[in-house]
Amino acid sequence: MQPRRTRKSGTVAFRLILAVAAVCCVAVSGAQVPPPKAGAVLTTSFYANITDPVSLKARSDEHLAKARQALDRLIAVTRPRTIENTLRPYDDIQIELEAAKGPARAVAVLHPDERMRMAADEVGQRADAIDADLKVNRAAYDAIAAIDLERADAETTYYVERVLRTYRLNGVTLDGAAHERVKQLNQDLSAVTREFLRNIQNNPGSITVTSAADLDGLPADFIARHTPDAKGAITLSTNDSDYRPVLTFAKRDDVRKRLYFEYSNRAYPVNMAVLDRMLSIRTELAHLLGFASWAEYDIAPRMAGSATAASDFIDRIVEVSRERTKREFDELLARKRQDEPSATTIGPWESIYYTELVRRASYDFDARSVRPYFAFDRVKQGVFDVTSRLYGVTFKAAPGVPVWDPSVEAYEMLENGRAIGRFYFDLHPRPNKQVTGALTHVVRTGVAGRQLPEIIVWAALPGGQPGDPGLLTHDDVQLTMFHEFGHVVHDVLSARHRWFGVTRPAEADFIEAPSQMFEEWTWDPATLSTFARHYQTNEPIPAELVARMRRASDFGKALGPTGLRGQMIVARYTLDLNNKDPKTIDTTALMRDVTNALVPFKYLDGTHRQTSFTQIGNANYTASYYTYMWSLVIAKDMFSTFDATNLLSPAAARRYRDTVLAPGGAKPAAAMIHDFLGRPFNAAAYEAWLNR
Repeated sequence: MQPRRTRKSGTVAFRLILAVAAVCCVAVSGAQVPPPKAGAVLTTSFYANITDPVSLKARSDEHLAKARQALDRLIAVTRPRTIENTLRPYDDIQIELEAAKGPARAVAVLHPDERMRMAADEVGQRADAIDADLKVNRAAYDAIAAIDLERADAETTYYVERVLRTYRLNGVTLDGAAHERVKQLNQDLSAVTREFLRNIQNNPGSITVTSAADLDGLPADFIARHTPDAKGAITLSTNDSDYRPVLTFAKRDDVRKRLYFEYSNRAYPVNMAVLDRMLSIRTELAHLLGFASWAEYDIAPRMAGSATAASDFIDRIVEVSRERTKREFDELLARKRQDEPSATTIGPWESIYYTELVRRASYDFDARSVRPYFAFDRVKQGVFDVTSRLYGVTFKAAPGVPVWDPSVEAYEMLENGRAIGRFYFDLHPRPNKQVTGALTHVVRTGVAGRQLPEIIVWAALPGGQPGDPGLLTHDDVQLTMFHEFGHVVHDVLSARHRWFGVTRPAEADFIEAPSQMFEEWTWDPATLSTFARHYQTNEPIPAELVARMRRASDFGKALGPTGLRGQMIVARYTLDLNNKDPKTIDTTALMRDVTNALVPFKYLDGTHRQTSFTQIGNANYTASYYTYMWSLVIAKDMFSTFDATNLLSPAAARRYRDTVLAPGGAKPAAAMIHDFLGRPFNAAAYEAWLNR
């Protein structure tokens, strides 16, 4: 099925993604394999009995020792290679490595005790060394390649094919010095990435305003949350809970500009040299592995397949949004000229503010008007209730589960009364916690018959304090609560497989699609009416207000706070950053040039956004931020099959659960999408949304 030809540029823009869909859509059949019967299922919390650095290290050392033992068992086999004597110990290695690395990563960025964070970092280094060796272990590769798959089910066969391909991508066939160098570079890359992320955590940034008068325009509950010091001064952090409201509502231009400047200089200058080292290591590693650049290496196993394909996709998204970008900028500038008649441009710290003013004036919608309906606790319960209705699961609090901070909440997801997953909400800001955007982290992957999945969601949302209702913006509801919980649902419902290695989607540029699709329910009046109630009057959010909010959201699709041009800046930047010789790159000049080329807001000199962009250090996104837009095209297509007049009906949701969520990484993403849609995915729904 071809995309609807609403515009010539739109049709051209998505030829690439349609071609990829057609090529990738290879069916992989076969029922799920029954779980192994040996041993009890691990259901205890990953954080149980971790009380100090000594206990953390001891637990991790135990798992790393088991990983080494499993590797020894795998290599020592002398009889013919089978699934049980070779693939099973290989999968055991992955489970044990995650059991050390998963908790270590969480503790390193979330624990309030510096000693624990440092201990977790040391654990991560030891685990990375073992992982680096495994990635290029020729004996392990040869053993897996020798497995007799004649009677294997499709899921196991696909798993082995993926493992062998990954080994080849990692340079397992290299000999001698090159082999050892790759192993060392993998360790070095892990170390420099941890340093980069740690610097972001330790250098958050803030500004001080002289009095509450400087907060004019901000909601009353925001002002009440910020207590002045003895001299009347108020501190504003770069946490999302401060940054988003200030950039959206603060009338004082200098306050917005100062906070934007501070936000765009987090971890500067300390991360400048760290980023340079990271790029240098990646480039050397990519060249040793036979790739022209790190971007080519990073994108090779994804749906896009190459840096060229990803670059073409970015260019086409830019092209299809050209008219909308110009129209939106003209409206923003016209509104600014009401305040400054001689204005000729919009500063990057002004764009969100004037977007909000245009929405008020032209679309009769004030973002502050919906916040009273989005009290944190009610939104949280709403997410649970919507998920229950769609997917047939329930939730219960797990107050007895150990946590790393009193503000953290533990919950369990149940099906037919049985726990099928556990998750932790660490959703409010506090000192020494990584709060640069919301993130979902799988701390323990679920494996059928072996272990219960555990997931952590962390963010910096308002609330969590006595007397504070935690009034959220709709962006908070959509992009944090629903989006991140979409990852939780996916990670739990896919944990039904025999193998650790097929629980998660194979292609990283698909992983955002299920979460992006779950955001759609935050625009549905019927869905919102089930939980969005005024925190003082208990009145449900008026359908007419939701309709105005949705109409207003159409303005800003290109240049708004989450607009596609802003996303394309990051997509183009991360791609080019990792697709050039690092000796020739001035990372700040590149950010300036990409920004000035893609948005009409002039780059603010003196800012260094690249030093705090966590996705640069996230393995899912290093050179591939285009993933978010690629996934969005898929999400819009999948969502088009749901009944827009009854989104809470479970009919399509249950089929979607079975065909897209439950398979995890047991087959190619395009095949799962085809199973759900009955055809290859296309861009028609995305283009219709963009042009709405």
